[in-house]
Amino acid sequence: MNIIIAGDGEVGFHLAKSLSYDKHNITIIDANQELLKMIESHTDLMTIKGDSTSIAVLESANVSKADLLISVVHNEHINLMTCILAKKLGAKKTIARINNVEYLTIENRELFQYLGIDSLVCPERIAAKEIINLLNQSVATEVFDFSDGKLILFLIRLDENALVLNKTLNQIAKENPNLNFRAVAIHRKSKTIIPKGTDTFEKNDLIYVITKPAGMTELFKLGGKVKIDIKNIMIAGGGRIARKTARSLQDKFNIKLLEIDKERCFKLTEDLNNTLIINGDATDIQLLEEEGISKMDAFIALTNHTETNILTCLHARKFGVKRTIALVENIDYIDISQNIGIDTIINKKLITASYIARFTMDALVTSIKCLSGIDAEVLEFLVKPNSQITKKTIQHLNFPESAIIGGIVRDNDSYIAVGNFQIQENDKVVVFALPDAIHKISKLFH
Repeated sequence: MNIIIAGDGEVGFHLAKSLSYDKHNITIIDANQELLKMIESHTDLMTIKGDSTSIAVLESANVSKADLLISVVHNEHINLMTCILAKKLGAKKTIARINNVEYLTIENRELFQYLGIDSLVCPERIAAKEIINLLNQSVATEVFDFSDGKLILFLIRLDENALVLNKTLNQIAKENPNLNFRAVAIHRKSKTIIPKGTDTFEKNDLIYVITKPAGMTELFKLGGKVKIDIKNIMIAGGGRIARKTARSLQDKFNIKLLEIDKERCFKLTEDLNNTLIINGDATDIQLLEEEGISKMDAFIALTNHTETNILTCLHARKFGVKRTIALVENIDYIDISQNIGIDTIINKKLITASYIARFTMDALVTSIKCLSGIDAEVLEFLVKPNSQITKKTIQHLNFPESAIIGGIVRDNDSYIAVGNFQIQENDKVVVFALPDAIHKISKLFH
């Protein structure tokens, strides 16, 4: 595909980098000359310095031949205008990043489609939804549903309580012949392993598992996990993600929200009528103690500063908080954040990439999740008639070694993938894949 990305920082760069694995022709438009120099030195992507709302700049990017234009600058009005102009100038499909959830109503979506914007992505809204899911499934580090929960991806860290430590996958399968879940990846010491039967689980491994709802209890038992009863939550930061999260949770949990900006606190009180708003600095240890940090079940750090979020989560851990979630915008910090004790990382770049990547694939992808801390994705494919994936059983498919099928949804039933399973057209198939395998997998489903 010919893809144009309009960005004003790391979101555009990360998106371009993740899409470049699939051999697309990618052009980046950005006003920051220094960033473009950095991109040119690390990739072979084409770059253009300028304003994406300039017709001349869009034409120099060959917008009339673009299969997809993505605008992800921080100013949503620039994104909307860029997409409208691009569509009028010949781009086949356009996607705009927005902040205002009002735009996401059915009526407004139709209006934007009429104007030439095919799809809208709101990373803050998706981030808030992920946080809510994590609090509802408190034993996991990462959670993602496929096909309305018929299959679920869980990320679990193995500690000394895990019953699977020092056992191979073959041993576990022999001892538990009717498991309703499958391990699709092991992340160990910054390396990702697609597990085979002879691989052994070790302490501190991060395990990615695809499970049916019926397999969750057994999964948590073998993983040595006990569900955390969450009632009291403290949120650091009062930005858009924090506001959306608190609004969704305030009627179910006891929430305290710390925001350093007094004016923003007053605005939050207008929107959050069942949340205690506190004007203060979340890095102030004395303030945290006074506000009962030791009595909190979960601490969610959502300020605009990655370092503050990491530091405050570590403070919360020190005071005995059972669950910590941090917004970490610097991708380089994700791996170390997970290794020093923060349970879950939220990253808007990965969220945006997850949403957009499916529009660039030949196969029909109904869901995609770019995973935090590892360079990998979990995708849900809808199987087209006569695609190669339907020709043989799973064990006889020429499937890439750096990918694995986790499960299949057929009609209202879900199945964990086993070797003799025959995939059929209209099935939805959940696949874990490292970047180099995604293009090959897409061909099997096309």
